[in-house]
Amino acid sequence: MEQLPLKDIHLPQSVGWWPLAPGWWALAVLLLLLSVTGLFLYKRLKQQTALRTAGKMLAAIRNDRRDDLQTLIALSALLRRVAISTASRTDVAALRGSAWLAYLDRPFPDAPFSNGIGHCLADAQYRQSLSADTDMDELFKLCERWLNRQKKPLFSFPGGIGKRWRK
Repeated sequence: MEQLPLKDIHLPQSVGWWPLAPGWWALAVLLLLLSVTGLFLYKRLKQQTALRTAGKMLAAIRNDRRDDLQTLIALSALLRRVAISTASRTDVAALRGSAWLAYLDRPFPDAPFSNGIGHCLADAQYRQSLSADTDMDELFKLCERWLNRQKKPLFSFPGGIGKRWRK
C-alpha cells in the first residue's frame, strides 16, 4: 500500500484578547460615565447637606443670642466650616484677615464683608469686646445671604443661560 503525499493538519491560531470586542469598549465607557456621574452626585449631595446643616445652625445661633461676642465668634466659625465643606480645604483653611474677608466677598459685587458690616468677622476670635456699631441683625442677614449664594446650580451654561431658573 502506497502512502498518499498528504501534509499535516494546520490548526487555526487561538483567538487573542486584543483587540477588544465592541461590547467591552461600550462597557468600559459606561463604567467611566457611571463613576464620573457618581462622583459628581456625591460632591453635590455633600455640598447640599453642608449648606442645609449650616442653615439650621445659623437659625440656632440666632435663637440662642445671649452674648453678642460669643455669637460673633460662632458666626465666624460657622462661615469658615461651610467654606471648608463646600470649597477646597487647601484654598480656604489658611485664609486670615483681609484674605478671608475677600474670599467671603467673592459672591457679592459690593464687598459687604471687607467694606461693610462683615468686617468684624476677620478677627472675631481675638476680640475682647464687640464694638458698639456692630448691628447683629444685619450681620445675620449678611451671613444668610452668603449661605444662599453658596448654592450652585445643577448645571451652569456659558453666557448665563438658565439664570432665571435659579433660586
